[in-house]
Amino acid sequence: MQVGFLLLDNFSLTCFSQALEVLSTANSIAAGSVRVHTFSVNDAEVTSDLAIPIRPSMPLTEVRLRGLDLMVVCGGLRTPRSLPKGVSALLHKLGALPITLGGLCNGAWHLGEAGLLDGYGCAIHPEQRTALAERVPRARVSLEPVVVDRDRYTAATPLGALQMMLKWLGQAQGAALSGAVVDTLDYDACRFRRRASLGNKPLCRATREVLKLMESNVEEPLELRQLAQCVGLSTRQIQRLFKEQLGTTPQKYYFEVRITEARRLLQHSGHRVVDVALACGFVSPSHFSRNYRALFGHPPSQERRQDGWNNSAV
Repeated sequence: MQVGFLLLDNFSLTCFSQALEVLSTANSIAAGSVRVHTFSVNDAEVTSDLAIPIRPSMPLTEVRLRGLDLMVVCGGLRTPRSLPKGVSALLHKLGALPITLGGLCNGAWHLGEAGLLDGYGCAIHPEQRTALAERVPRARVSLEPVVVDRDRYTAATPLGALQMMLKWLGQAQGAALSGAVVDTLDYDACRFRRRASLGNKPLCRATREVLKLMESNVEEPLELRQLAQCVGLSTRQIQRLFKEQLGTTPQKYYFEVRITEARRLLQHSGHRVVDVALACGFVSPSHFSRNYRALFGHPPSQERRQDGWNNSAV
């Protein structure tokens, strides 16, 4: 299978690397399962949101794109909302080909601009959901971190990017390979352990929706008032529900969601500690390290890396 990533200026490196991790793991399990190609708008080096430059592997031409099975547009919070007309037209042409199209972070914006989301459900970063719904009224913009609607795959967050690529891999290469990738990455272990710790406590609809919002918005944490607005309750009502049903506060639970996701990234990727901190919503690396040590008993720089990664990137 041939997969292409169109990297836009200031694209989300964490979203891209999470998607790429699935494909590279698949190739380590079954050599040659997926070939990955990277493109940029002007065929030149493109810089990510973490100021890390990536050089595209091949020119962006219609001939090159016709050989792809999946084309993913990788955007970011600071990615411009406009593309050169030639690139937008090229994306539009892909809609007529038997190619699955995807978007990471705000990548769905550019798919929508090219008329490729009319009648489709999609996911986009929370800050641009309203704008996309207004700009492309025929698209069904979701609150979910990942949406798969026929041949459109979109993800709003790094974890959503991982899930999106697993879904595509299962569809394209079979459940056996995608299952093996899950077993290797153990990407959901933290979430499963967190849910298991809840035991059999009944959770009302509003609480479940807030938990889902927290897990979907790790890189850019939502404020309590934003969570409350999303589920139609007041902040005091949310606090009361968490105390009654979970025995904790929304802030403490949200912190656990972010810090356990950070631990997963440290264990299963080669990202630097500072990059993991940013990807999980910690603006201050020192604050992140201090809280990490308090919770897990050691600093993030000493976290045990798995799957062949080491701490040389810390």
